[in-house]
Amino acid sequence: MATFLYKLGRLAFRRRHFVALIWVALLTLAGVGAASAPAAGTSSFSIPGTEAQKAFDLLEQRNPGMSADGATARVVFKAPSGEKMKDAENKATVEKAVEALGDGSEVTSVTDPYESKSISKDGTIAYTQVSYKVSGMELQDSSKEALEDAAQEARAGGLTVEIGGDALQAVPETGSTEIIGIAVAAVVLVITFGSLISAGLPLLTALIGVGIGISTITVLAKALDLGSTTSTLAMMIGLAVGIDYALFIVSRYRAELAEGREREEAAGRAVGTAGSAVVFAGLTVVIALVGLSVVNIPMLTKMGVAAAGTVVIAVLIALTMIPALLGFAGKRVQPAGKKSKLLGGARAAKKAGRPNMGTRWASFVVRRPVAVLLFGVVALGAAAIPATSLELGLGDDGSQPTSTTQRRAYDTLSDGFGPGFNGPLMIVADVKASDDPEAAVTTVTDRIKGLDDVVSVTASPLNEAGDTATINVIPDSKPSSITTEDLVHAIRGEAGDIKADTGAQVLVTGTTAMNIDFSQKLNDALIPYLALVVGLAFLLLIVVFRSILVPLKAALGFLLSVLAALGAVVAVFQWGWFAGLLGVEETGPIMSMMPIFMVGVVFGLAMDYEVFLVTRMREAYVHGERPNQAIVTGFNHGARVVTAAAIIMMAVFGGFIGSTESMIKMIGFGLAIAVFFDAFIVRMAIVPAVLALLGKKAWWLPKWLDRVLPNVDVEGEGLRKLDEERRGKDEDRELAPV
Repeated sequence: MATFLYKLGRLAFRRRHFVALIWVALLTLAGVGAASAPAAGTSSFSIPGTEAQKAFDLLEQRNPGMSADGATARVVFKAPSGEKMKDAENKATVEKAVEALGDGSEVTSVTDPYESKSISKDGTIAYTQVSYKVSGMELQDSSKEALEDAAQEARAGGLTVEIGGDALQAVPETGSTEIIGIAVAAVVLVITFGSLISAGLPLLTALIGVGIGISTITVLAKALDLGSTTSTLAMMIGLAVGIDYALFIVSRYRAELAEGREREEAAGRAVGTAGSAVVFAGLTVVIALVGLSVVNIPMLTKMGVAAAGTVVIAVLIALTMIPALLGFAGKRVQPAGKKSKLLGGARAAKKAGRPNMGTRWASFVVRRPVAVLLFGVVALGAAAIPATSLELGLGDDGSQPTSTTQRRAYDTLSDGFGPGFNGPLMIVADVKASDDPEAAVTTVTDRIKGLDDVVSVTASPLNEAGDTATINVIPDSKPSSITTEDLVHAIRGEAGDIKADTGAQVLVTGTTAMNIDFSQKLNDALIPYLALVVGLAFLLLIVVFRSILVPLKAALGFLLSVLAALGAVVAVFQWGWFAGLLGVEETGPIMSMMPIFMVGVVFGLAMDYEVFLVTRMREAYVHGERPNQAIVTGFNHGARVVTAAAIIMMAVFGGFIGSTESMIKMIGFGLAIAVFFDAFIVRMAIVPAVLALLGKKAWWLPKWLDRVLPNVDVEGEGLRKLDEERRGKDEDRELAPV
């Protein structure tokens, strides 16, 4: 591996014009393709294998013209204090609004609250439901404006009017903090390298890689049904790993220059050594992201594969374009330890003889391994305590900030019709096998009415074929409550007896049931996914480190950091700690996919630091140093760079906390805090402490396994042999007679 990458690095350095041209051409092609690609709508959401999805599919099959994925809007009217919605003036205002709402070209239907009896018991609140032909993301601006104009006219008539539903759905914005994150990354790079040129290379290559990745996703978005969250996630991870991978190679290049090597040779060696670590670190991230497909939720699979694609691009750019750009930069990239005069080169020269911070820290840990280990484990354990109160769910209008019209509509409907009104259950009765379909629907309705937590049950007429009916059930509790979940299970529990008695098959669906099934599917998949990802990465790390205990320690450290990160997410987004500081306007259950998503992404990123830091220790140990001295040597060469990489990754992820989309905000915070825990507590404290306690045992590998495993040579042993061969040839030339 090291020898092949060494040759690749030298080739890219020599043929830098050709390499740069290829990447610029790819970026141009992807950009042109993205600019001319058809606009993608909102991605479809499906959960194969669940009852809610089966019911949804059956409805589409039996009622092909129902526009099941079309947008809906609930326009909620509230009468002024002391008045009723049936008062003549208020009724006229509402009827005028209903008429205006039905004029749009994309509108399929509008309900009249007076005909459909959509008025609260106290008579103060009413609502009309508007259904559209297309999804909320595909609605024309004119349709949204007409909706808002109708609401504004009703407000002018004296009513309080709010709009709920997904018709006003907008593309989420990441906010200016994303730019701040990149700016922080730039500052960290400048401080790390002491040179504007050296700092600019990782940023430039990361932006090119992300540009190619996001443009490609845009090109494929329509054909593959990719949503906006997919490209945002790909950008988040692509930027973070793109900067980090380039940082490691540029840092190793400068270290090779400091040892007196020629620039082309230094580039080859940087790619051969640090590049090997980049390849394996990238592989762990790709395994973790692609592994999300085992959950069998198409949306999650697409997000994982798209993000994995940007990671692959980041690895390829780091291995080829970085050495090419180093060739272009020439002497403007200085050896390690040297800074430009503008950035304090004179002061750096005075400090050259002192051990760096990484060396001093590693020496302390080696002297006090038990104390450091206990501190790290206790700190992460304390941070993980809130995770014991983890509540999972999917956001709805009730989790929106109170400043939004969607949230106010949600609260108004809850006040007027009860908390369960915002999360109705849709029962699909397949009566095709029933002798008396009408009687079967009546039986289903009566059975459901007899269950606890049911406010009302309303059956719609049979479809044209007379084989399918839908029944609307309003629970007494809010959509995200355990009581509503118990009701869903109770209805499904009655399905067997109903089928035996009437021949009708009963399926429960609707947004609330979909959310319950989604959460259950994720919970069921978490352990198999964890076993698959950790198992594959464990085998990969055994090959890289040629050790059993080092990969085991890496996996256990990861579990600590991900639990601590989940605890922090619960504390902020569920309990509300520091919520105002982070712009979290509304607390509530944690997004259902957050645990499994964090397990995948954090594991991949955690292994980055493990590979980059421990490979330098392994390299020193293989080359003859004692175990404790190898730890200090690894920190001497790698701690500064890993610290910079972690801060950069935290800055990039933290930049997405400014997003208007709660899902992106939560992911950004969760990944940023996870990187902090993993890099600075697990990899910088727990890992060296454990290695110091294990000593030589850390690098133990059974002889039979050593013979079986392929030698990937991450330490660059092949390059050392290459040096020896070259020295031997040089000596032969000197001894040869002239």
